[in-house]
Amino acid sequence: MGEVWDERDTGVLRLPSGRLVRGRGLRHPLPPGAPEPSYGLYLLGDPPPAMPWQARWLRWRDFWLPADPATARAELTEVWERAVRERVEVACHGGRGRTGTALACLAVLDGVPAADAVGYVRAHYHRRAVETPWQRSYVRRFAQRQ
Repeated sequence: MGEVWDERDTGVLRLPSGRLVRGRGLRHPLPPGAPEPSYGLYLLGDPPPAMPWQARWLRWRDFWLPADPATARAELTEVWERAVRERVEVACHGGRGRTGTALACLAVLDGVPAADAVGYVRAHYHRRAVETPWQRSYVRRFAQRQ
């Protein structure tokens, strides 16, 4: 433990607190020599392939929202907490919609106002992150769900 990302690595988002989280699309394999995460949260409709690191699956169909919002909050909170000392990644198939939504929720947990979180992720991760209107609404409401 104690290894975090290099913020120059592809897909790495620096949250305002300094935590680093990598967002990724699973359809893009890791480049040779790229650092592996120590923990991954995979946002997919079906279980992800086996990973050589510790991983969790959050059921989340493409273009939609998490199947269980309470579980999503708990899993995202764990990612946010682990990011202090570990290389954590959040990934879906393409790396923009579900991943961007999750990263925006992490930004909310990190203190970014919910109304600004999508813009923050689009500016610092991918300009087309958080693809659907209901994903944007989910992020805006994320701070209200306790």
